[in-house]
Amino acid sequence: MDMSIPFSILDLARVTEGSNIAQSFKDCVSTARSAERLGYNRVWYAEHHNMASVASSATSVLIAHIAAQTSSIRLGAGGIMLPNHSPLTIAEQFGTLATLHPDRIDLGLGRAPGGDRNVIRALRKDSTLSANQFPQDVVELMQLLANRDENAPLPVRAIPGEGTEVPVWILGSSLFGAQLAAHLGLPYAFASHFAPQHLFDAADIYRRDFKPSKYLERPYFMMACSVFAADTETEARFHFSSLVQSFVGMVTNKRGLVPAPVEDLKVPPQIASHVESMLAASCVGTPDQVATRLSSFQEQLQPDEYIISMPFYDQAAREKSMELTMGVQSRIALQKVA
Repeated sequence: MDMSIPFSILDLARVTEGSNIAQSFKDCVSTARSAERLGYNRVWYAEHHNMASVASSATSVLIAHIAAQTSSIRLGAGGIMLPNHSPLTIAEQFGTLATLHPDRIDLGLGRAPGGDRNVIRALRKDSTLSANQFPQDVVELMQLLANRDENAPLPVRAIPGEGTEVPVWILGSSLFGAQLAAHLGLPYAFASHFAPQHLFDAADIYRRDFKPSKYLERPYFMMACSVFAADTETEARFHFSSLVQSFVGMVTNKRGLVPAPVEDLKVPPQIASHVESMLAASCVGTPDQVATRLSSFQEQLQPDEYIISMPFYDQAAREKSMELTMGVQSRIALQKVA
């Protein structure tokens, strides 16, 4: 019996300096095919808007493109920002995907807008109202995807969508998502790859308050982390410098395309601790170092699955990192929380 913990991939369709969006989508296909070949569990794509470095904004369209060029790996949203959409629209989109690609589609849901106030205005949304409506919208969406109850028909049906029962996940980087996932009895994924501050509290709350449901008998917690694996620690840290530069740009509000890696990167001292805290759930180094770091997370948090972000500048280095990381999977003991 294989007791290895599942590894998955989070792909934001990164757009790098000197490249373009078309190449980003080609890289997404290559990443998914490599993930499928290497034995990763799933690949997820996230909805973001108005970010030059992220091309996964039309998430369901990108999933359809990738699904048509792979054969078995699970694909999904990590996630759809539900306040930007009506539950009916998402039920129809993911019902279509699930019908075209049975038993391969996941639907992760978040309550953030995936952008700033300008994005919210461009989406024609009232952000406060939409976010407050999130729990009710999640329930409505699941009802639209469920098998139809002839005795209690909904006034509107998702066609396609109805009866597909696409697996729904709650995503989050705060305690709200943990509480909602526990209340609804749904799997929960925490965005610790960029916001690890509440990681431990969120995991504890989710497991403590979890209510078994028809969807899930026991808690299922997925932790996101960034992994940069290479043959040497020096090489891994060189590639990791692209992500560090991106986070520096995020903190200083100077965002752009994914920057090329640099040697001996120096983070401005006034923001160094902030950037370091945002990157606390990162694994950087040789396969042995990555295995040690993941084993530490496993001992402390005992996640049921890891979803790994590998935002490399170089696609070949990304796929090498994917291979090296999967090579240590068997060394990460899967421990079920009592």
